[in-house]
Amino acid sequence: MNPRDIPPEAFHASGAEVQAIDFGYVRSPDQDRAMPAQHPIVVIGAGPVGLSLAIDLAQRGQRVVVLDNDHKLSIGSRAICFAKRTLEIWDRLGVGQRMVDKGVSWNLGKVFLKEEQLYEFNLLPEEGHERPAFINLQQYYAEAYLVERALQLPGIDIRWHNKVTAVAARDNGALLSVETPDGAYQIDAQWLVACDGSRSPTRQMLGLESKGRIFQDRFLIADVKLQGDADFPTERWFWFDPPFHPHQSVLLHRQPDNVWRIDFQLGWDADPEEEKKPENIIPRVQALLGAEAQFELDWASVYTFACLRMDQFVHGRVIFAGDSAHGVSPFGARGANSGVQDAENLAWKLDWVLQGRASPALVATYGPEREYAADENLCNSTRATDFITPKSEVSRLFRDAALHLAREHAFARRIVNSGRLSVPATLHASPLNTPDTDAFAGTQVPGAVLLDAPLTKQGQPTWLLRELGPDFTLLVFGPAPAWARDLPGVTVLQIGIDVIDHQALAAQRLDALPRTVYLVRPDQHVCARWRTPTEAAVRSALARAAAA
Repeated sequence: MNPRDIPPEAFHASGAEVQAIDFGYVRSPDQDRAMPAQHPIVVIGAGPVGLSLAIDLAQRGQRVVVLDNDHKLSIGSRAICFAKRTLEIWDRLGVGQRMVDKGVSWNLGKVFLKEEQLYEFNLLPEEGHERPAFINLQQYYAEAYLVERALQLPGIDIRWHNKVTAVAARDNGALLSVETPDGAYQIDAQWLVACDGSRSPTRQMLGLESKGRIFQDRFLIADVKLQGDADFPTERWFWFDPPFHPHQSVLLHRQPDNVWRIDFQLGWDADPEEEKKPENIIPRVQALLGAEAQFELDWASVYTFACLRMDQFVHGRVIFAGDSAHGVSPFGARGANSGVQDAENLAWKLDWVLQGRASPALVATYGPEREYAADENLCNSTRATDFITPKSEVSRLFRDAALHLAREHAFARRIVNSGRLSVPATLHASPLNTPDTDAFAGTQVPGAVLLDAPLTKQGQPTWLLRELGPDFTLLVFGPAPAWARDLPGVTVLQIGIDVIDHQALAAQRLDALPRTVYLVRPDQHVCARWRTPTEAAVRSALARAAAA
């Protein structure tokens, strides 16, 4: 079936039905051309990162070809924890509410040692945010909603059953050889973005490497569908050395459809094929849930992991995003979330360059910005993994001491690391930032993602992030200066006039006074701020933020 003929209700179906959707092969007119067709942007990989990038670009008016060697959504739950920032990005792409409606929202986590709860933590302890800290949602649902959105946009051409077999990078783009069920063809990409996963065939075809550390441990993922209610609330629960799985760790998450994700640490000596057998999985799950629990095994996998990244994400006109550029352990939910943030960082820059509003130097800034974010994620992920899986007796003694102290002492809880959960990186050193010349308090420094806040507009509730423009936004507390309306391509948003900060949370979070001004990038990062700016200062910051 032509994917555009798939009825909308197919994307609203059960998990099994969604995973069974077959995106049929459609012959492209490009395959009948004597010379390779030229396309401004080609994305390899129709996963969450590639689809998010394609949707963002298409919403900005760009035409995108997405090539995927498969014809189905991902099988199994895979990435399930999607962070607040990812939801905010997906809000802008028109799918955030869909994800939240289906997903399981949560803010709380608990850490246990053996049978005892050591402490709990709240990842979003304050009110006044539209989105929760996280939702849990099987990756196939997330991909289904992104595909459905992509099919609604005329600028996206997703080609299933199209396997890229060769990439020839050139100064002005890349020539791709593509294999299909009825033959091979070539296309010429002005810009090529590889979102083809941790084993990235594109990376291999170009002879590039991803370097880092491989951890010698194995984990079992068991997704089980419970019959009846479980005694576990919708929270993240992490056990060290529990009685039902001694000397190892266990992680528990709830997913939609009453499916529960359980990660069992197995140790490096475990046999992956043996551990995946239901007769070995079910007793482990039964020991956790109790002898009376009734459940079905929904999906299982045994995995090892690595923390690694490419030295550079931008190679001329070939760009890497998501797992193809960087890989982390699953503790902290930093994989898919950081990949979607890669996509958001890149989309507006490619759009501006293709529109002729900026030079390729703007796209080049994607590299250092997202490499910095990847390093932050890798650092957190590596620390978490070392804490969870100590590889020496001294490390284990340190970890166990920290766990015992955490029972009574707050300082030790900061040492316990069951996975520092994903938050967006603050791009402190970005060349697109204009340094502060005025004094401000708080976290909203240049490089930070703008915090959300509840507002009203014409008497109706709204949110600060939803009121930002598609390009740059000049956020003014009070009346905007007369010259602000003359800034090219800039949305001017006056707090107190266009929208009302009725709880004063926007002013509080941005440490704003009357006449305070923030300049916000298209990807919602703050790039400059002033107490009382001049037109020249704002124009200079705009030029800097566009890498002019």
